[in-house]
Amino acid sequence: MQALELASTIRHDGHGGVADDLATVAAAQQWRPDVPWDEDLRQELVTLRRAVRALFARAVSPGPPSPADATRLMPVDEALSVVNNAAALDPVAPQLSWSDTPSASLRSVRADARARLLAGYARSTIEFLSGPDMAKLTACTAPRCVRYFVKTHGRQEFCKPSCSNRARAARFYDRRHADSGR
Repeated sequence: MQALELASTIRHDGHGGVADDLATVAAAQQWRPDVPWDEDLRQELVTLRRAVRALFARAVSPGPPSPADATRLMPVDEALSVVNNAAALDPVAPQLSWSDTPSASLRSVRADARARLLAGYARSTIEFLSGPDMAKLTACTAPRCVRYFVKTHGRQEFCKPSCSNRARAARFYDRRHADSGR
């Protein structure tokens, strides 16, 4: 899911802070070495990520959004515009192939890598938010985690086991200090 991949470029850094895989051109190059990065593309992708995370926050409501976004969400109408405009950057045409049986796919009409990258993430967002997995989207509730994830079972609260462990440790710490304060 490219939409979750893009949203997850903001993540917990393991030391109580937030890491941004798109903070600089060099960081973006490390995240996706197959892309010819420059500052303009990085900025465009950061704007698209802000839009995706704003739409994810709307999708998980009335649950809380990721704490990384809670105080600075892009307005929904602006986020929709950003995603839809990015999706339109790269026109595609259906293509038929035939080995044993016929199959259809969409193929880019242009060879512009920048447009394909932005449009690909935008289209993934549109498909995800209009598909069945959108109902399973949630923000991780672990302390300091800023990720969104798709629940694989109904009682799942955390995006990964380390977040579950961090939450359990925080509850233990809170109970321990509440008992010692009496």
